[in-house]
Amino acid sequence: MSVGSYSERPGAKAGENDGFSVPWSRSQPKRPGISARPISAITILLLLAAWTLSARLQLVSPVFLPSPAAVWAKFVVVARDGFVDATLLQHIAASLGRVFAALIVAISVGVPVGLAIGTSRIGRGVFDPLLEFLRPIPPLAYLPLIVIWFGIGEPSKILVIAIAMLAPVALSTTAGVRGVSRERIDAARSLGATRGQVIRHVVLPSALPSILTGLRIALGAGWSTLVAAELVAATRGLGFMIQSAAQFLVTDVVVMGILVIATIAFALEFVIRRIERALVPWAGRE
Repeated sequence: MSVGSYSERPGAKAGENDGFSVPWSRSQPKRPGISARPISAITILLLLAAWTLSARLQLVSPVFLPSPAAVWAKFVVVARDGFVDATLLQHIAASLGRVFAALIVAISVGVPVGLAIGTSRIGRGVFDPLLEFLRPIPPLAYLPLIVIWFGIGEPSKILVIAIAMLAPVALSTTAGVRGVSRERIDAARSLGATRGQVIRHVVLPSALPSILTGLRIALGAGWSTLVAAELVAATRGLGFMIQSAAQFLVTDVVVMGILVIATIAFALEFVIRRIERALVPWAGRE
C-alpha cells in the first residue's frame, strides 16, 4: 500500500493520530491566561510603590534609601551637570567601551578555546583545567595581580573584565559543539568535507545558539566585574561614579548608578535576543 492510499483511506480524519502524523503538524489548543509581560510590569510597579511608600513613611533614613523622586532628580542633575568631573553620558561611554573591548577579547579567545575543548582531546586536556581554575575565582582576588603585571591603565581594567567573561563564552561554546548532531557531521564527511569545512559549515552554525547564550551570560558577568575593575585609578565610568558617591554617602547617586547599569544591561540583553532570533531562528525548535 502506498503512502498516498494509506493517508486517503476511508475513515481517516484530518489530524488523526496515525503513523504519519507528527506533533508539530497538529494545531495546539491555546490555553487561556495572560502573558508574562503584564505580570512583569505589575511586579515592577509594586516594587516602585513599596519603595515610594517606604520613603514617604521614612521607614528607612533617606541617607540610606532615598525616594524614587530624589533619585530621578539626581539623575537629571548628573545628566546635565555631571558628577566627579564627567557627565553621565561620559561615564556610560567609558564603561561601555571597557565592557565591549573585554567582550571582543573574550570572544576572540573563548570561542576558539571552546572549539578546541569540544573537538579535540588534546584541547580538552590543555584548556579545560585552566578554565575550571579561573571560573570560580572572583575578580577581586586576581585584580591586585593584574595591576602588578599590567599597571593601572586601561589594559588592566579590560583584562579583568575579559577574564570574568572568558569562562561563560568558552564553556557555552564547548556545550554547543558537543551538542552537534552526529548525523550532520557524518553527512558532511560523506560529501567529502574536510575537518576544517565540517567545523566551519556544520559545527559552528549548530553551536551558534549556545555561543549567543554564553555571550548573554558573559555580559552579565562583565557588568558585575565592572565596579571592581574601575576601582583601579579610573577617572570615568559608572563603577567609578558609584564608588566615589559611596565614599561620601551620596546614596541617591549610588542608587541612580545601579539603576542605569541595570537598564543598560537589560537593553543589551534585549538586543542580543533579537540578534539570536535573526541569526538562529531554528534554536529550540529542532
